[in-house]
Amino acid sequence: MSTRVATLADAAGRPLRDVVYTTLRDELMNGDIKFGERLTEPKLSARFGISRTPIREALTVLCSDGLLRREEYGFSPVRPSIPLIRDLYELRITLELGGIQRAIGNPEVRHDRALLAAERASWLELQADPPEQEPGFVVRDEEFHVTLLTAAGNAELVRALKSVNSRIRHVRMYDFMVNNRIETTIVEHLAILDAVLTEDLPLAYRLLHTHIGESLDVVLERVTRAITAMSLATE
Repeated sequence: MSTRVATLADAAGRPLRDVVYTTLRDELMNGDIKFGERLTEPKLSARFGISRTPIREALTVLCSDGLLRREEYGFSPVRPSIPLIRDLYELRITLELGGIQRAIGNPEVRHDRALLAAERASWLELQADPPEQEPGFVVRDEEFHVTLLTAAGNAELVRALKSVNSRIRHVRMYDFMVNNRIETTIVEHLAILDAVLTEDLPLAYRLLHTHIGESLDVVLERVTRAITAMSLATE
């Protein structure tokens, strides 16, 4: 195992910590690691055939992602709460649509066009060279939504959205495990930006609402599937 992990790290130019992190993250999100299963540094060190340091670093990041929680001895998978996910997504929708709604309701509120134009250019680059299907894309996706809300000019809405994002990031990763979701996201983001930049705010409002709603549908389907797999007794 040590040779395989080292080879993967060398080939990808990534440290061992990142290889271990990616491996465990994918296993957690695919339901390969069951609820109640305990992950410990000694066991994982033996499994991967490497020292405990990169194992410890990977586990720390997984806890930060919300996929693992620290127990008295070792770490265990976090069971996502479907009702909580729905509640947080509802709050997310309210916050994000609020940025556009305040501009619709008040002609004096104008979006920061320079900020949105720079964001549009960035997403056009991604469209020209889409990244690989990877759950970590959620971070770049968050940046889009924070930038869009920032451009509407209400710092408190932005602060609240960032807080919500940190609480749903671990389940939003499931959104980008589905084939073509990154490409679809890029297209939808550009459509939203174009609608705002052309000042068709009602269209931007509808597009954003649909975009977040579709993301929720995908996340709930994937999370439910993972929960089912993780709940099955290990054979």
